[in-house]
Amino acid sequence: MDLGLIFKITAIGLIVACVNIILTKSAKEEYTLLTTITGIIIVIASVIDEIKELFSILESLFNL
Repeated sequence: MDLGLIFKITAIGLIVACVNIILTKSAKEEYTLLTTITGIIIVIASVIDEIKELFSILESLFNL
């Protein structure tokens, strides 16, 4: 796992948290959920290659 990926996930989390605070303060609570879901989707899309690599390592380890 690359250290840059961890920093990327952290940055996305901080940006989503700040946007959620701003939206909550401006009485736009309905958009905070959409912002959170979008952040989660971005993080999952970033991590999917690492998960694919993990499964290929496990597959080669158990000779499947």
